[in-house]
Amino acid sequence: MKRNRIVSVAGSALLAMVVLAMAQPLAAQTSLPLYGNSAAKADNNLTIESMLTYAIQDEYVARAEYIAIMAKFGQMAPYSNIKESEEQHIQWLKDMFATLKLTVPADKSAQYIHVPATLKEAAQTGVQAEIDNIAMYQRFLAQPILKDPKYAAIVDLFTRLRDASRNHLEAFQRQLAKY
Repeated sequence: MKRNRIVSVAGSALLAMVVLAMAQPLAAQTSLPLYGNSAAKADNNLTIESMLTYAIQDEYVARAEYIAIMAKFGQMAPYSNIKESEEQHIQWLKDMFATLKLTVPADKSAQYIHVPATLKEAAQTGVQAEIDNIAMYQRFLAQPILKDPKYAAIVDLFTRLRDASRNHLEAFQRQLAKY
């Protein structure tokens, strides 16, 4: 167990270095394709595969942002706890992709993150990200295709992800109240 924790910490540290290194060119880039929540908002023809894709992309971005925040400001709650949750959410989504025999999208989140300048800005970013995430899952859950009983497992997954985002929102709101 201790060895797994060390490997997890080392892996997170390596991912943080990669995320921060890749985030630097973001200012030089003028236009990236829509990704995650932004892509979901713009998509007027949602499918099961596109919803799952946007969901995992959004979870990738959240995890990468929390890793980058901790790389800049140090390991701390709520970022460390929520990063662990995001990893679980990504795994749930990967499992659903596997169940449906769909290809899991690559994690390109490092191109899309913004590392806040202050911890207050980090908390504000967390609040807005979770509000957007909740809205995305609410929109997905309202899609007529998900009324089909054969998609009950996807409805359950999106409901769990939305509810987790509600919990994360409360944590970030508490964090923001400190400033």
